Amino acid sequence: MAVFAFFAAQSPVFRSPQGVANWLDPAATLGIMAVAVALLMIGGEFDLSAGVLTGTTGLILVTLATRYGLDVWTAMLVGLAVALAVGFANGLIVTRTRLPSFIVTLGTFLMLQGVNLGVTKALTGTVQVSGLRRAAGYEGARALLAGTVEIGGTPFRVAILWWLLVTAVATWVLMRSRAGNWIFAVGGDEQAARAVGVPAARTKIALFMTTAFAAWLVGSILALRYTSVQANIGIGQEFIYIIAAVIGGCLLTGGYGSAIGASVGAVIFGMADKGIVFLGWDADWFKFFLGAMLLLATLANRLVRRYAEEVKH
Repeated sequence: MAVFAFFAAQSPVFRSPQGVANWLDPAATLGIMAVAVALLMIGGEFDLSAGVLTGTTGLILVTLATRYGLDVWTAMLVGLAVALAVGFANGLIVTRTRLPSFIVTLGTFLMLQGVNLGVTKALTGTVQVSGLRRAAGYEGARALLAGTVEIGGTPFRVAILWWLLVTAVATWVLMRSRAGNWIFAVGGDEQAARAVGVPAARTKIALFMTTAFAAWLVGSILALRYTSVQANIGIGQEFIYIIAAVIGGCLLTGGYGSAIGASVGAVIFGMADKGIVFLGWDADWFKFFLGAMLLLATLANRLVRRYAEEVKH
C-alpha cells in the first residue's frame, strides 16, 4: 500500500484505470513465475534456469510454427513437453546427487542459454525468430493467452487472469492439500519430513516441474504477444522472480512463504517499474528500488522468524 500511495500521490496517470492496467501487465507475467518460484523456495530449493527457460519455450513455439509448419497449439505442446522434461531433470539430479539446486540449475541455465543462441543462429543466421502471426491457430491461441479483456472501458491483459488463477490454485495447494503440507515439511526439515513418511524426492521433483510449467506458460504468452522471440530473452529474470518471492515473505532457507505473498511482491515490482516511468525518473533508479526492497524484506523476514521462534520457546 505504501508503494501505491507514493506513486499515486505524485502521478494521476498511475492511479487511473489505464495506469492500473499498465502496471498490472508486467506484474502478471512476473507473478506467474514468482508464485511457482515461491513454491519451490518454500520447498527449500532454487531454480536459476527458470528465466532462460521462458525463452527456450518461446523459441520452440515460434520455430516449430514458422519453420516446420506445425500449428501453434501443437508447437505449444512440444514446448510444454520440453519444459517439463527440463524441470524433471533438474529435480531428479538435485534429489539423486544431493548437489545444491543453485549449482544444478546454474548448469541448466548455461546449457539452455547456449542452446537458445546456437540453434537460433544456425536456423536463422540471427538471434531472433519471428513470423508467428502467420501460423495456423495463432489467433485462437493469442486470444486465450495474450489477448485483452475490457473492464469498465479499459483493456486489461488476459495474462492478469492467468496470474490470478495460478495464485489461487497455488494457495489452495499450500493451504488445503496434503501436497502443501509436504512442501512446507521438506523445506523446513527434509530429514524429519522423510522420517514421518513425506515423499521428499517426489515433492521436490514436482516443484521443479511446476516452475518449468510456469516458464512455459509465460514463454508462450510473450511469444504470442510479440510474435517473435529473441534468443537471449529471460536471461537475468530468474533473480527478479526470487526477489519478488522474498519481498512477498518467502525465506531463503525454505519452509515459509505463500503464493499470495509472491503475487504481492510481483505487484510491487509492477508498480515500481511503471511508476518510475510515469514520474519521469531515470530508469536506473528501478534497480536501486529493487535492491532496497530486497534488503528490507530479508531483514523483516528474519525479524519475524526470530520473533516466532522466541514465542514458540
